[in-house]
Amino acid sequence: MTFKKLATTALVASVALTALHASDLKGRGASFPGPVYKAWTSAYFTATGKKVNYTPTGSGDGIKSIKKRMVDFAGSDKPLKPKKLAKNKLYMFPTVVGSIVLAYNIDGVKDGELKLSRAAIDAIFTGKASFWDDAIITKDNAGLKLPHEAITTCVRADKSGTTFNFTYFLNKIDEAIKVSKKPTWKATKVVAGKSNSGVSANIQQIKGSIGYIEYSYKTKLNLPAAQVENKEGHFINPTVPSFQDAAKYASWTAEKDFYAVIGDPAGATSYPIVAATFLLLPAEKTATNKEVTAFMEWAYTNGDKAAADLGYVPLPKATKDAIRGYWETKKIN
Repeated sequence: MTFKKLATTALVASVALTALHASDLKGRGASFPGPVYKAWTSAYFTATGKKVNYTPTGSGDGIKSIKKRMVDFAGSDKPLKPKKLAKNKLYMFPTVVGSIVLAYNIDGVKDGELKLSRAAIDAIFTGKASFWDDAIITKDNAGLKLPHEAITTCVRADKSGTTFNFTYFLNKIDEAIKVSKKPTWKATKVVAGKSNSGVSANIQQIKGSIGYIEYSYKTKLNLPAAQVENKEGHFINPTVPSFQDAAKYASWTAEKDFYAVIGDPAGATSYPIVAATFLLLPAEKTATNKEVTAFMEWAYTNGDKAAADLGYVPLPKATKDAIRGYWETKKIN
């Protein structure tokens, strides 16, 4: 074969390969659902041969990317209100419910042994409590030897839906704390990390630290996490049943593009820091949107076990059916 023919063959192969990869769905955004999206996209490729790429860069980046049409879809733990969706010509629906835990690294304190009241959590993240043996913390932990050690709070460096939902919970305790994707923290010692994985790594490495992360990151790294006082005054361990109890209080409607914030739900057995995560789609990209909803239909039908195994709460059937109706109304299924 001549060099010219070889070059032509290589060019054709290159174009074919480029066309193949061009059809892959590309998404980015919230790191909160990163582990379950990784499980779903891998299983979806095995089942269908269709590739979905999702990069967990943070909700702020996801929203920015979809507004600029840099990706086919975006993930966000901060739901966008209907007016903002309309302004940016976006559709939105939830995919799964997860939880935010307060993981810590304190010598001698095992998983679930630390109890944190609402007042103690407020004190830690506002700097009112600087040491682990502060009275506001020790009063609920009589059986623990908490050290006179400075508290290091591990927070997000990026604009984060996890932070939005955690500050939503903090705002229910202390109205002076603003709900934000990237607040100015007033804690005594603050270390920031990018995405849930970055915060988790900081907690793992820094003695005397505490931080807010999605539950599956806690389980993956075997980090201890606190019992948290819910709005009815009960200390609740972060467990899948307690997340399920909390998720029952979600109220979504297709008319509002499923806008809802679940944080700090009612219920004596509800874990108090839970959140839904959402997908955002560009309204004008009907063909690509149908590919995304096909993937999510597969996940809703086949992905509940993978979600539950990772500590997420699958959406109830009624919510999934409402989302399917939303897709039909928007002509994207």
